[in-house]
Amino acid sequence: MKYIIYALLLFSSTLLAATQAQNISELFDKANVNAKIKYYYIQTDKEKTNLPSTSAYANSVGGQFNMQTATLNGFSASTTFMTTNPFLLSPNVDTSIIAKDNGALGGDATEGFSTLGELYISYKNANINIDAGRKVIKSPLMNAKDVRMLPSAVSGIFASYTKNKNLKIEVVAINKFKQRTSNRFMGIIEHALGANRDAITESKNDYLAQVGVIYNRDDFNFRVYDDYANHFMNSIYLDSTLDMKIADNKLTLGAQYIRQDSIGNADKNLKNTGSLTGGKIIVVNAVAFKAELAIKSAKIGIDYSKVISNDNAHDSLVLPWDGTPLFTNMITSNNLFQSIYGNALKADSVYIGGTQGVKIFYNQKYDSFGFKGLSTTLAYLNSSNSRFFKDQNDYNAVIAYKHSQNFSIALKAILTYNDTLASELGSISQTDKLTQYRAIANYQF
Repeated sequence: MKYIIYALLLFSSTLLAATQAQNISELFDKANVNAKIKYYYIQTDKEKTNLPSTSAYANSVGGQFNMQTATLNGFSASTTFMTTNPFLLSPNVDTSIIAKDNGALGGDATEGFSTLGELYISYKNANINIDAGRKVIKSPLMNAKDVRMLPSAVSGIFASYTKNKNLKIEVVAINKFKQRTSNRFMGIIEHALGANRDAITESKNDYLAQVGVIYNRDDFNFRVYDDYANHFMNSIYLDSTLDMKIADNKLTLGAQYIRQDSIGNADKNLKNTGSLTGGKIIVVNAVAFKAELAIKSAKIGIDYSKVISNDNAHDSLVLPWDGTPLFTNMITSNNLFQSIYGNALKADSVYIGGTQGVKIFYNQKYDSFGFKGLSTTLAYLNSSNSRFFKDQNDYNAVIAYKHSQNFSIALKAILTYNDTLASELGSISQTDKLTQYRAIANYQF
């Protein structure tokens, strides 16, 4: 697929060159340039039975610098430089905002980095948009996680067709993935399975094909995605939401379904008793529902999820590309573990096979009280599973302030009892108590 990308880039460059004598000045004079500067502080404290308590923190400053050219005959180009620069580190460093993934690849997890996170050519007309190159994308099972220090990114070809602003069809082919705590673009399946890729897939031909259909109208939304990872896994994702007016209030109801299956050589090799999963192929079924009520400046909600238990299969959700799709997802859920190099078949909290999640939350905006841009969110999640020693209980509190479109700050406090992880074999481990604090400031210009 890389040769297709090179061909598209060459074709686009040739087209630009053919018209640059008349238009090159205007192409860059009208370019859009913006920057996002971010400061991030994180502290994580853990307590585990029969082990010493640990505390780790880190500070980092960095951000993104983006330039997008003006359009010429439907073509444009975009590039984004990304950087993270840690400082005032503790002896025990929380590397989840620095270079944790680089550390898993043998590098220094405490060392900052810079990278060209995006570089792509675009073609756009009234209904069709085609991008080729490195890009930050967002889909249910492959997300950017741009709320963290830097976003994840991928390399590939991205096409979409839009009709009447209600219907959108997306077709994507991806060969490389860059995790948000790394500057390395590497094979998308290699990143998921690490050193086990060859044994599981018997292939070095890393690619993921994704097809998505999105339908929107004012009160109804429906999405379906199929992600096909060569000789690894096929994932089907569906969700739908419905908005209903109740007097001056709005009730939102939603439902989700996720199905995942190992395919090709992975399906054959994972059956072996000595495989990473102990002879179990991937068979995952998950459902979720939500009900949210918006009352003036407040919103309250309850969410439910269930990952169906299957003792004869690897039944935990497989989310190696930063997807955190369940309605019951909390700040502490899927916190880097599956998206770190080689950790695809691990899982945590509500994503573990057999887990039932129940989440309640309350969000309040204070504009009408004279505090424009100020908001608070309180959330609680209970994750229960017969395989757990104890239920996992998460408490989140967030205070956020946004001044116009340029500046925002958020303070987050997280308390988790019995933070739960599942290994590739399905064995369970729990941390008695996890406490985390985050301070995040963003400035955009």
